[in-house]
Amino acid sequence: MIEIYTDGACIGNPGPGGWAYILEHPASGETIDASGAEPATTNNRMELAGVIEGLATLKKRCRVELITDSQYVAKGISEWMPKWKSQGW
Repeated sequence: MIEIYTDGACIGNPGPGGWAYILEHPASGETIDASGAEPATTNNRMELAGVIEGLATLKKRCRVELITDSQYVAKGISEWMPKWKSQGW
């Protein structure tokens, strides 16, 4: 089990923004973190970037607990994704 804590933010919408994640393996205590920025972006894009970049660091299949303060990310994963997939997004 891996825990991924993510966040993203933007000053203005669009505007300069940033994303970050912390990946934690509770059993071993190991953590990995990273962050990035974009000069012209949106808040939702940065929220998603934190999740995408965090998941992209995983080297093999595993259970993931995602911790986010973003309703866009949470509802996207738990409610909206089936429709997005059916529309080819």
